[in-house]
Amino acid sequence: MSGQRILFVDRDGTLIEEPADEQVDRIDKVRLVPGVIPALLRLKAAGYRFVLVSNQDGLGTESFPEADFRGPHQHMRALFASQGITFDEEFICPHFEADRCACRKPATGLLTRYLAANTLDLEHSAVIGDRETDVRLAQAIGVPGLRLGEDGLDWDGIAHRLCTRPRRASVSRNTRETRITAEVDLDREGGHRIATGIGFFDHMLEQIATHGGFSLRLACDGDLHVDEHHSVEDVALALGEAIREALGDKRGIGRFGFVLPMDEAQARIALDLSGRPYFVFRGTFPRERVGALPTEMVTHFFRSLADALRATLHIEVEGDNAHHMVEICFKGLGRTLRPALRIEGDALPSSKGTL
Repeated sequence: MSGQRILFVDRDGTLIEEPADEQVDRIDKVRLVPGVIPALLRLKAAGYRFVLVSNQDGLGTESFPEADFRGPHQHMRALFASQGITFDEEFICPHFEADRCACRKPATGLLTRYLAANTLDLEHSAVIGDRETDVRLAQAIGVPGLRLGEDGLDWDGIAHRLCTRPRRASVSRNTRETRITAEVDLDREGGHRIATGIGFFDHMLEQIATHGGFSLRLACDGDLHVDEHHSVEDVALALGEAIREALGDKRGIGRFGFVLPMDEAQARIALDLSGRPYFVFRGTFPRERVGALPTEMVTHFFRSLADALRATLHIEVEGDNAHHMVEICFKGLGRTLRPALRIEGDALPSSKGTL
């Protein structure tokens, strides 16, 4: 995902309540729209930046002097700033609708230079307003439009909608050796459909998803007539990429995970969704295969997964039964992923400001 998350926000009726006289504001009459402060703070914590875009009919004319607008407007800006909310830019059109200018919403003329100078995350940016012109501006920019008051939508609902987007991803990986599709939904459990042509491997992948608390649908058509290597490796790469894409910018995640005993076997697993791939494995399996899955491919699977997920993964396993040892590694990874993937808030869990 690239680009900045920008919210283009209307003023009257969206940030502040509409004045009784649409062309005369007074400092003592500026009233914030209910819920706007906590909603913008939540959106700011989720990585959004704000740009104010407003039509002000006749601003600067005798009927609407600049001074009548600027005093209350600066008072409004000060109110938001006192709560830690600032606007990167503000764009105000002073023309009437009859003027048919290229800078009056829903036309995009006000934003031409801004849009050229900034790369937007179009999927996660939005226009927020209270009129149809705001929705049409969103369509012209190519971002979602959220209309305050439509179907009861308030600021709390807007923040919830923008900050709790589904964490889903679908990845296709096609090579000369394999054809793979992997779909994950990190906020939904169950509904797994897994088919790789290697029965025990299917069972192990289901353990990761089940114990990780997410939904997995994965199909692999690989060159099993040669051996299992390409299928196992490419499934790991596709799964790791799908989880990484579904995580997005990783805001609010637990990030770390640890565990898991199983009968005589024990596995110790440490995970960090750090953005830096690194893998360490300690352990020796007492036989070469479990079902149709070569045990040498178990470590290769986890290494490939860590690379594609861009995670630090340490696994240490001991035991006497190879089946138990392999299974506990996959189950343990799932249990380790569960707290790491879980959303715990809005903040990015890194002092560096990126993961």
